[in-house]
Amino acid sequence: MPELPLALWIALAGVLGLLVGSFLNVVILRLPARMAAAWRQEAWDVLELQADAVPLPPGIVREPSHCPHCKHPLSALDNIPLLGWLLLRGRCRYCRAEISIQYPLVELLSGVLSAVIVWKFGPSWAALAGLALTWTLIALSGIDFRTQLLPDQLTLPLLWLGLLLSLLPMFVTAPASILAAAIGYLSLWSVYWAFKLLTGKEGMGHGDFKLLAALGAWMGPVSLLPIILLSSLIGALVGGTLIALRRHERAIPMPFGPFLAAAGWVWFVAGADLLQGYMQLTGVR
Repeated sequence: MPELPLALWIALAGVLGLLVGSFLNVVILRLPARMAAAWRQEAWDVLELQADAVPLPPGIVREPSHCPHCKHPLSALDNIPLLGWLLLRGRCRYCRAEISIQYPLVELLSGVLSAVIVWKFGPSWAALAGLALTWTLIALSGIDFRTQLLPDQLTLPLLWLGLLLSLLPMFVTAPASILAAAIGYLSLWSVYWAFKLLTGKEGMGHGDFKLLAALGAWMGPVSLLPIILLSSLIGALVGGTLIALRRHERAIPMPFGPFLAAAGWVWFVAGADLLQGYMQLTGVR
């Protein structure tokens, strides 16, 4: 890689993250709709029913961005990450409908986390892999938050990429990656069935198993317990706060994927430091 100051690489990563964040918004909004359309088509085929003449939802790559309310295509100026939303003051230029705060938040989150990844790993192949992990976790979190779905189209490639990187090895060895993927999946699978047998209810979705397996494939067995504990803590704090503010009903299930993703990303970036700090604090050697 060219010899450039680290600060410049971090800034470039932040800008790239903003641009990718704009695309992640498209993935978050359009992928679930495309999945639902595919499921309907499969159901019609299985039942041998005549499919209704319903237009397919917009594709993720080919169809240009447009206002979800008036469907008017957006100009290049409107599509500038973060700045476009600020210039429009959060409203569509054409119909004046309010634009969701999700758009700038996802772009800002992608930009900041991308910069942190390059700050942590420097201009390296590890940083490039870390960016792929970061962007996928953001997309998964946004989709799960909106729809309570963790698509296989994202979790499984993330799992396979983690396993393939272990062959180098980049972050963990291949045996550790395979073992952690299996333990991660089976641990939440066991909790799911224990909860269902005791209560008759489903406490989490199958996508959570696959996401934890993917995180284990990237970070190894040592990461699994801290990720589960961190995600539970984050979930309890966020859920408790929302319930206290009466912005979430107790009876309505809360997606666990965003908390798993957040805990996994924190451990990916700072896990070694957190583990060392814990060992020093407890006197463990």
